[in-house]
Amino acid sequence: MTLVETKETLAKQVIEAAHEVHEILGGPGLLETVYESALAHELNLRGIKSQQQIPVSVLYKSTEVRDPLFLDLLVEETLIIEIKATGKDYPMYRAQLATYLRLTNRSLGLLINFGKESLKQGITYVVASA
Repeated sequence: MTLVETKETLAKQVIEAAHEVHEILGGPGLLETVYESALAHELNLRGIKSQQQIPVSVLYKSTEVRDPLFLDLLVEETLIIEIKATGKDYPMYRAQLATYLRLTNRSLGLLINFGKESLKQGITYVVASA
């Protein structure tokens, strides 16, 4: 299995876990942090390692220029997950995830918006530009 196939498989597993969370907790209606914690727990139950609220330094010419940003979830040290819980999709959400990918030198992220009636409408793949 290639690295790309591995990342795609991992993304599919995360999406399946997110669907489980959405089915049990419902959506919309809860805070992002609730969905984030539930998804982290569901991933753990499935044997998938994830970390919550990972700090990301913002460097300018080798100097940290501000307080760190925080990733919602980092899955298997590979896949960045940005959680939202809103009825609207804003382009800045994708841009935020793309920035996290760039700052961490990772190539694939998922934007998961639990604020949709159907979670299928709330899932967006974001691939880092080369």
